[in-house]
This record gives sequence, structure tokens and C-alpha cells, in this order.
Amino acid sequence: IEQLEKYAPEVLDSFMQLAATGQVEFLAETYGHSLAGLKNKEEFKRQILMHVQKMEELFRIKPTSFRNTELIYSDEIGAIIAEMGFHSILAEGAKHVLGWRSPNYLYYNVLNPKLRVLLRNFRLSDDIGFRFSNKAWSEWPLTAEKYVSWLNAFDPNQELVNIFLDYETFGEHHWKETGIFEFLEALPKAVLTQSNFEFHTPTEVAYLHQPVAPIHVPYATSWADEERDLTAWLGNELQDEALSNLYALAPKVYACDDPSIWKDWLYLQTSDHFYYMCTKWFSDGEVHKYFNPYPSPYEAYINYMNVLSDFIIRVDKNSMGKLEYEGWPSLKSVSELDLTYPTAIPFVTKTPTESTKKQAKTSAQPSDLMNYSDRKLKTALKDTDSEFIAKIIANSAEEVTDKILRNLTKQRGEEVKELAQEIKKVSKKALSEAVQEILLHVRE
Repeated sequence: IEQLEKYAPEVLDSFMQLAATGQVEFLAETYGHSLAGLKNKEEFKRQILMHVQKMEELFRIKPTSFRNTELIYSDEIGAIIAEMGFHSILAEGAKHVLGWRSPNYLYYNVLNPKLRVLLRNFRLSDDIGFRFSNKAWSEWPLTAEKYVSWLNAFDPNQELVNIFLDYETFGEHHWKETGIFEFLEALPKAVLTQSNFEFHTPTEVAYLHQPVAPIHVPYATSWADEERDLTAWLGNELQDEALSNLYALAPKVYACDDPSIWKDWLYLQTSDHFYYMCTKWFSDGEVHKYFNPYPSPYEAYINYMNVLSDFIIRVDKNSMGKLEYEGWPSLKSVSELDLTYPTAIPFVTKTPTESTKKQAKTSAQPSDLMNYSDRKLKTALKDTDSEFIAKIIANSAEEVTDKILRNLTKQRGEEVKELAQEIKKVSKKALSEAVQEILLHVRE
């Protein structure tokens, strides 16, 4: 998310528009895409809380479903997630966990039955995620119609099929030239017209279905490689030493008051660093090499440890003689934070019709401006007449007014406030037209 904010804010704008449709759900995760759930439970909780706060800030929603880094799940991790107030979690439908059972049912955490566990159908997920563009695959080329025929082949008593994909599937795993975007565009219509399946978000699934049994996962699973275990990140001495040295720093890091250390602490936890150190050479070796910028895992390890050594020097210097710093964003003692979320309600999906689209165009509200980034709003306000802005300022909630004013120059802000004071009454139609004027420039 931070990279999108910095390099591609227009992508976040599109996500905000998706959030407003009511047809998608945003999940919570670890803030640094880290392995903290395996190494430091307090850091794990802190990062989840930071991510939840980021979701609230950007999309005005509080996630009630959780997806851990690389789909890593165990009974213990599930219990922590349930304790934090989440209602459902995504996990891998690993063969060695399921045995004879199917991933196409809803399960629950064996330590806390309140947590619903949605298991990925890895065969159908990987058909899209990894095999789609493989011309040597016996099912190539994959069409939406063929994919739906596989869905229809399931026993009707199997209640759901969970397709979990990396966002990088579209454009990185499979380039535009493979036809992946055309497949993605055709799939929903094919599913809805050629099968009895419907689309649901994780929260909807958790409410619409009753779990059939507990799922017992004493040892952590993931969606990586044939083993579906942790060996992509924790399988050799290089990875284990790097991770152990990193998390041994936690007490000192928490005493630091340097924001650059906070940032680098999160960056150093990203799971990719340890993935690059993987020495597996069996069936998944080519996959590891494809996603690895280093010539070898040993060079990845050497580079990481050099960076970590420098980081340790900075941490030692900044933390010397200090107790745990209370100014960390979201990193006060976890026990002091409110981790009990309001009871979630099922998503009510909204299917846009021509009448609702028309109504949206003619009934824009000042609160609609909260759905756009400061960057886009600032650009739009430059091209909007001050009288329109003043009408909105005079008839809006404080948060809308503050957002508008901070995106105006100081001089223009004073001008708009003076105009707003002169406005006595604004009709709903005039207010809507003023908002539409800004939105027109936003969309341009």
C-alpha cells in the first residue's frame, strides 16, 4: 500500500471506488508482509493492528476477515486471530492436513470454534495463478467455459470453492499477451450463466454457511511449493540465522524513537528476503529462481546480513539507555489497545442498475469527496471555481471541510472561507451540483 501511495496513487483511487460498490471485501494482513506470526506474537498483533488502521484510513472499513502472509496458518495463529476479533481466516487446503476431506466446505479453528476457516482449492487456484500461460500444460489454453465446466464437475453437496490468487497473477505471473485479462473479464459471466455458482466474499461465506468440522493444523501450512509448508522461508540455516538475528532485535527496536528505524524494521521483515535465500532445487526450484533477483541464495543471504549488520549498529546507538518508546504508531503495549471489533454483518452486494447510476450522477454528496486521495482532490480543486467550493464548505461536515481546506493554498483557502461565510442557504440540488463539479475534474 505504501508503494502504491508513493508510486501509483491512481491505483488506490480505483480501490476506493471498488470499496464504495459494496461488492468487494478488503482483508487484514500483516503490515510488513512479514513472518512475525511465526517468530514474535506481539509484533504479529501490532502489524495486524497497523494494517487495520490503514484500511480504515484509506477505505473507511474495518476488516473482519484475515489473510496471513503467504497464507500461513496454524491452530495457534488462528487462535490469535480469533482473540483479536476476526470472524474468518483464509488458509491453504493442503492435502496432508485434509486427508480424505475436501477443501470445498467451511471449517472452524480447533482452538476457537468462533473462527471460520476458508480453505483454498489449490488445484483450481493454481490453474489460473501458475498454469494459465504454460503452453506445455495439457489443458492449455484455458478458457472461461472450460474453467466453469470443472466447477460443474464437483459434487453438488460440496458447498463452496475458494479461489485465492496473488494480485501479481495478473500482469506479472501472466503477462497481458497471454490473454489473462480477457479470461478474467469473461469468467464472471460464464460462472453466472453456465453454472449454479455465485460469488461471495469471505465474510459472506462465514455467515451463509455452517462449518462442517474443526480443521486441525498443529504445524503451520502455507500456499508455497508442493509441500505447502514453511520451507520456502525457514528451510535452511541461512534463513533460520537471518530470521533469528532479526527478531532478537525486537526489544531494542521498540526502544528506538527514530522513524527511519521503524520503517526499516518493517522492511527487513518482508518475507521475500528469506524466500530469496531458499536452496530448494526440486520441482519448485525454477519458481524460486524466477522470482529471485539474486544469482544465488548465498548472495541473497550475504546482502541481507550486511544490511542487517548496519541496522543493528543504528538500533544499538538509538536505543542505548532507553526503555520501550511509547510514541511508536500503533506500537504501544498491545494489551492497552482495543482489539475487539464490532460484530460484522454480511456484505449486502449492490448491483448497479441504470436507474442507480443515473441517481448517483444527480445526487452527489459532500461525503463522496472523502473517497478520493489528497493528490487527486488537490488537482481537481485547482480547476474548480471557488464559489462551488464555498457552497460545499458552508454545508459539510468538519472532516470534509478539513480535507478540502488542506488541499487548497493558504491564500485560496482564506478566499473560500470568506465566500462560505457569505452564503446563507444552499439547496440540495445546488450542493449536489457543486460536488459534481469537483468530481468531474477528479475523474478527468
